[in-house]
Amino acid sequence: MRSSMRGKLILLTTLFVLFGLFVAGKFFILDRQNAYGNIKVLSSPTASLFLNNVAVGRATPFEDRVKVGEYVLKLIPQGEATQTASWQGRIKIFKNALTYVNRELGSSDVTSAGEIFWVTKMESPSKNKNYGEIYMETEPQGAIVYLDNDEKGVAPLLLADVLKGTHELSVFMPGFFRRTQKINIDGRYRINAQIKLAIDQSQKRPEATGSAKLKEKKEATESAAAKKTRIKITDTPTGFLRVREEPTVAASEEAQVKPGDEFEVLEEKNNWFKIEYELGKEGWVSGQYVEKLE
Repeated sequence: MRSSMRGKLILLTTLFVLFGLFVAGKFFILDRQNAYGNIKVLSSPTASLFLNNVAVGRATPFEDRVKVGEYVLKLIPQGEATQTASWQGRIKIFKNALTYVNRELGSSDVTSAGEIFWVTKMESPSKNKNYGEIYMETEPQGAIVYLDNDEKGVAPLLLADVLKGTHELSVFMPGFFRRTQKINIDGRYRINAQIKLAIDQSQKRPEATGSAKLKEKKEATESAAAKKTRIKITDTPTGFLRVREEPTVAASEEAQVKPGDEFEVLEEKNNWFKIEYELGKEGWVSGQYVEKLE
């Protein structure tokens, strides 16, 4: 009799646990499906907005709640701005967080500028809840980063132990227009920023002659030789390195590779390396986190 009762209790306990796991799993799935974040998009001039090639039906300025996930955002200038370049890039929407996009659309990509900001929890939260961090990427790479007018280094750059509150973030590179933005830091959260600088066409550049032409020829030769070079991905602040469609931080993210991975270089351009990250799939990785192998 006792053995029979014990068996029934074990069976009931098992069924109860399984039911609890089922309910928890279902709740988690539904929570993910119904999770929303916020998106705010500004542009100059006004532009039509598309998410994953679907017209939203409203022009910029645009602000709404969107399901959590990754999207391809496209902006196409409206009205008389037909000679203005359109823009396209990948953005991510996180639960109960804001993704902010601002673009100043010029006549071409080099005269266009803008920024993308989004917030995530810190991977290694600070023990002090009054500090957050900022991760910066710029196009072109190597722009000087300033926080509250204090020079912090060159991008890509991770700024740790940033006191929560309002700060002024600014990036600058000679020959380009400075970009400045007010940001608000929350304790134990990271602001991720991608900033595109527009070229300052008022600063004339000398034509390539003499030694300059020889330098260009040398760089082209080195680029061709790079096809036989192998590279190794080094450690990054995020634990991975983005593979992009084009050699620029504003290009769409195609994949992610891990530190320690090795690849043969197909092409080199402006400290970017083109690799075959999967069979038949190619993309560009930043030379900031790459080590050339002998």
